[in-house]
Amino acid sequence: MTASPRIRRDGSSRSLLDIEHLPTERITGLLKLAQSMRPAKANSLLRGKTVALLFYEPSTRTRVSFELAAKKLGATTTVVTAAESSIEKGESLVDTVRTLRAAGVDAIVIRHPASGAPHLAARNLDIPVINAGDGMHEHPSQALLDAFTILRHKKQLRGLRVAMIGDILHSRVARSNIHLLGRLGARVTLCGPVELAPDLCATLAEGVEITRHIEQAIRNADVIMMLRVQKERLAGLQLNAEDYVARYQLNAERLRLARREVLVMHPGPAILGMELTSEVEYGPQSVILEQVANGVPVRMAVLAQALK
Repeated sequence: MTASPRIRRDGSSRSLLDIEHLPTERITGLLKLAQSMRPAKANSLLRGKTVALLFYEPSTRTRVSFELAAKKLGATTTVVTAAESSIEKGESLVDTVRTLRAAGVDAIVIRHPASGAPHLAARNLDIPVINAGDGMHEHPSQALLDAFTILRHKKQLRGLRVAMIGDILHSRVARSNIHLLGRLGARVTLCGPVELAPDLCATLAEGVEITRHIEQAIRNADVIMMLRVQKERLAGLQLNAEDYVARYQLNAERLRLARREVLVMHPGPAILGMELTSEVEYGPQSVILEQVANGVPVRMAVLAQALK
């Protein structure tokens, strides 16, 4: 019988599990490497490598861009979803990742509804694990591509005014961006009703402020990041959707309060008529589709750094 692969309890130092504990030099190194990957042209850097995309949650943008990134680097990909695997039969996360490792994959990209799942996987593997979103915790590659997108238009992050508006409490995108932008010197203002943006959110990074008024948040902003708000979540918190739209939707009139060269961002999928109007989403200040495009070179950089 073939011996099982050696398991290293501390996981791999080449994993990307969160932004909070990622060294600043590694963040800047990834952004620089992503720039060298743009435009995302095919090469053979990772030829012979196999990347498993283990997605316990549905995904379009993240899964597709990781798959395209791996293939553009010459790697082979295999997609594993809960509905099409032994996960449906009750197989544990640890059993699943160990099975993938035994089958010969060189890295695992994982999206999971439980916070901390990628960390658990990394502790039981000796190959890189990349967090593609875990519960209400983090989404590190999204924060990297957001920073990369901003830097395509602005000279630096330090000193920029960034307004994040919407459901901060439940957003792993918000958490990763708060850590990254705060670390690199941006001034972050969070905005939303207290049920979705409690005061404790300001403790995630130094210098973060909270306001309950969208006009105050976006006034003179350099970047406006809108976050998805689920109507069913509003109902569960006894918040009225129409009232939310009236108080926090980004429309053309409110957008004029920001700087003329402001960037409008959204991690997607955006709910038109809820977080922002179509006029804003498809307007000249929107870089939402550019964020999607930049996901490929950024995730190429993440995979290259993990597997080179």
